[in-house]
Order: sequence, then structure tokens, then C-alpha cells
Amino acid sequence: MNILVIGSGGREHAIIKKLKESSDSEKIFCVPGNAGTAIDAKNVDLDIKEHDGLIKFVKENCIGLTVVGPENPLTEGIVNSFRARGLAIFGPDKDAAELEASKAFSKELMRKYHIPTADYRIFKNAEGAEKYLRSSKHPIVVKASGLAAGKGALVCMTLEESLAAVKSIMSDRCFGSAGDEVVIEEFLTGEEASVFAVSDGKYYKILAPAQDHKAVFDGDRGPNTGGMGSYAPAPVITPGLMKEIEDTIIAPTFEAMRKEGRPYTGVLFSGLMITPDGAKVIEYNCRFGDPETQVVLPLFDGDLTDLLFKASTGGFDSNGLLPVKNEFCLCLVLASGGYPGKYTTGYEIKGLKEASAYADIIHAGTKSADGKTVTSGGRVLNLVSKAQGLIEAKERAYRAASEIEFSGKYCRTDIGDKGIRTLKN
Repeated sequence: MNILVIGSGGREHAIIKKLKESSDSEKIFCVPGNAGTAIDAKNVDLDIKEHDGLIKFVKENCIGLTVVGPENPLTEGIVNSFRARGLAIFGPDKDAAELEASKAFSKELMRKYHIPTADYRIFKNAEGAEKYLRSSKHPIVVKASGLAAGKGALVCMTLEESLAAVKSIMSDRCFGSAGDEVVIEEFLTGEEASVFAVSDGKYYKILAPAQDHKAVFDGDRGPNTGGMGSYAPAPVITPGLMKEIEDTIIAPTFEAMRKEGRPYTGVLFSGLMITPDGAKVIEYNCRFGDPETQVVLPLFDGDLTDLLFKASTGGFDSNGLLPVKNEFCLCLVLASGGYPGKYTTGYEIKGLKEASAYADIIHAGTKSADGKTVTSGGRVLNLVSKAQGLIEAKERAYRAASEIEFSGKYCRTDIGDKGIRTLKN
């Protein structure tokens, strides 16, 4: 079948590369795409906010499946628009996507259905939030309830920091309308991990667990980003813990959404904290995570086109874990200097051919200009390597990074180290 992938980042390029492996995939299109998707698919210059234009393109090009990468089209109801025309599309509808669009909604759902998560309070005005913080134990986490591109959670070590966070989110509007409401949570200790479960609305299939590196600097210091690297499988999630996560989080979440009249199709991304008391949900996302997708999909020992099409059309017949290759996969993000703050784009990227000898090059913030590949975003490239061991996978990714040059290139130096330490213990 012909397939349309919506999005322009590393996640979408990784999805396209995996879809290309399928014998069921014929032509793959990407809207709007980047310099990498232009190599592995055909980029199409359409506005992803204009659903009618996308639907017209899908019908004219006999698209059998549309795959939505980013969260905004999902929360804006693109799945509703496509299904109303009888078109197969992978992702949750607008009501189900509220799991990500509103942290307040997701926290209330977890409380109602006894899904483990951090204790919390929700506030719609700064005064109430500030009063609560003055009597709260620190450190504490202040979150914008709405969509904030993965940067809306602020860990505050002191009262001064938490008050400043509320001011920044609710008064200064640093995340825009996402800060109309804030969720203030207890600070959880442990290791973070990510689990993706693909659902057809009735049954689900679980992919390999991954670990993301959110903070911009080594040692998880500095402000949160969209993700500076990832690896899978995350050894912190043992087979026994995965069964616990399935029984206490994955299955109950899908059941809760059905009971709420919001049956969930697509992929549910559960961001977890592995605490001394077990796994707890930090947040839900209603789409594949970035950069976790870049390491989870290469390890999936199956046909992605078949998986996503069945999820979109009610084709599953049971729950369970998906087959995983007996390897480790690591993704190293090369970012623009200054990210996640202000940065400059338009710099030529050199060394891509040389780097490809060591890692798969997944494009994120890139574009083609005058026959050259140049930077066009904060996270520029993802270097994805597979190996029998995590240490070797890390070495290959960093060897690839040493071959690539662009002005202001930055990356963390410790991607994968948590997993390496866990495997040694």
C-alpha cells in the first residue's frame, strides 16, 4: 500500500525507515518532511493543519494508511477528520488524545482508576498555586498542563524556584496557553523509562522499553529538552517489572479510557519513574516518543506496516509483548548550540557519508538548500547504532558523531551510561 507519514522530525524519519522494510509498503510520502525523509520517501509541501487538503492528497494518491507523528495534529482532531471519510489513520482521536493534551485530565483519570502516579494538585490561578507551594515539601515538580513540546515540566529544588516556575508558566506565559492550568506534583526518585503500547481500541501490543535523556547537560543537569538521546532495551525494566507495568499501568489505562467512552487507538507512550515502590506514571503521550522511537523501532522484530495498519483497523486478536531483536540500540542527538534556548540555523552539515559507516543517520532539524544539507532546528541529527552490547552501541554512535561537523554542534557525552551501569551491577 501507499503510506503517508505526517511530521518533520527524527521520529518521522525513523518511522519511514522501518516502514520501508515492509513488503507491504509501496510508495511512502511525508508531509512536510526534512532532508532525510526526502531520501527515504517523497516529501510533500502541504499544511498539516489543513485536514481537507491532506484528505484530498490521500484520496488522489491512493494512500492506504496515514501515520501521524507529532501530537498537535492528533489533539486537533486529524484522526476524527480522516475516519469521518472512512480513511485508515494511525493515532488516537481528539478525545483520547486528551491524555497528552491535558496533564490535569490524565492525572484525574489515574486517580479515579487507581493507576500509580505521583501525588498532585491542580491549579487554574497563580495565587492558589503559590499558596500551596509555600506549605509544600521541596523538591517539587511544576508542570504546564497543556502541550509544551516536552519542556513543560520544571523540577524545583527550593520554594524560590517553584514560585518562579509558576510565575513563568502562568503569568509570563512561557508556554503560552499550555500554562492556563498547572499541575504541581510530588518529586519522585528513581530512574525514568518509557514504554510504548500500540492499541487497536480493544487489544494492545507492547514494544521494547527505552530510556530517554531529557536534560541538556551531562548528568541530567540543566533545562529539559525534547530529548538528547536514548537507548533500548532499558535494563532497569526487567521482565518481572514489565509484567507489573502491564498489569498496573498499561492494561488499566486502556480499560479506563474505554470506560470513559474514549477508546484508545494508536500508540500510548507511558513515561515512567521506576521508584523503590514500583513503576509510577510521570506522563502520558499520545504518539511515538522522540528520540525513543529511533531506538525502539530498529529492535522491533516484525513488520511495522502490518502492525500500524492492524492497529488502525481493529486487526489485533490478543494482548502481549512484541518480538524484540537480541541487540541494544542507542540514539545520540546532535543539537544546535544554545538549544533548548536560542540558537541559529542554516549551517552546512558535513561528514554525513563518513558517519554512516558507524551509525544510521536519522535527520531531525535539517533541510536541503542549494544542494547542501543544512541545520534547520534545535535537534539536528540522530545517530542510531545497534550492537550486541550497549557499550559497543555507544562507541559506534560517538564515533559517528566525531565525523560530523556543523557550526555550534553539541551533544551530551553520557548517553547510555545509566544502562551500562545497571548491566554491570
